[in-house]
Amino acid sequence: MSQKIAILILHGAGTPEEDFADKLIDRVKVGFDKKLSKGKSETELVFEPVFWSTVFAPEQVKLWEQLREYRDLDFGRLRRFVLEFLADAVAYQPTRIGNQNYDKVHSLVAKSIQELRVKAGEDAPLCVISHSLGTIIASNYFYDLQYKQENIGTETLACKSNSPIEQGKTLTLFYTLGSPMAMWSLRYIDFGSPIDVPSPSLQTLYPNLEGEWLNFYDKDDVLAFPLQGINNAYQEAVTEDIEVNAGGMVTSWNPLSHLKYDTDKEVIKPIVDGIERTWKTINSVGQR
Repeated sequence: MSQKIAILILHGAGTPEEDFADKLIDRVKVGFDKKLSKGKSETELVFEPVFWSTVFAPEQVKLWEQLREYRDLDFGRLRRFVLEFLADAVAYQPTRIGNQNYDKVHSLVAKSIQELRVKAGEDAPLCVISHSLGTIIASNYFYDLQYKQENIGTETLACKSNSPIEQGKTLTLFYTLGSPMAMWSLRYIDFGSPIDVPSPSLQTLYPNLEGEWLNFYDKDDVLAFPLQGINNAYQEAVTEDIEVNAGGMVTSWNPLSHLKYDTDKEVIKPIVDGIERTWKTINSVGQR
């Protein structure tokens, strides 16, 4: 029996539709099937989206409606996105009081990984595809597992078991799309430290498996930055910063490109390549 790949997907800032990951999943499946065989993705890949904006969405909608009624504002779509991005970013930050949003959001991540464990197995290599503020959430989640377990909240702890995948020990592939992580690094001395990709524990499960962290950014996307230039630690941790031209005629040349990474072939192909390479490695004779 083959070992499945577990794929966690985190959306970016704002309030997407609940099926936000469907198109991305379809593109990854098509690419994977082309490389192996038709229908292979249905049996070998397990996807689990994290719809974390449910924590913030009600209050954001209320605030936007109040402001729009109060004054007529230009650039409605772009302005609402910026408002939601900033609101999400502020509301997500950890605080010293209980019942904090940081823990609520991370508990949703933990529940999704728990679902992956059930469907793909407790030793399944974990691939994380994250966009925008979702890259910060994913990074913080695994950083807490790797370096600061005291930061893990009670709600999150209640949603986790000691299985390798739920402890982050099988983290293999990390794909950040349109990441504002460079801005978040300003919160820390010397711009902070990144997570380890792959997890340091991965070699005990899969000695021949190599992981990667690919960061995709569009130079027209004012919220996205290359990461290797942050400091020496990021230079070593991030496998590659990949510049892409996300979007079509209307969006590829402006900040709205931030919303189009999941439709770009320059993004999808390297992700599919990494997933395929991982699947072939772990399912080769004598690997486990």
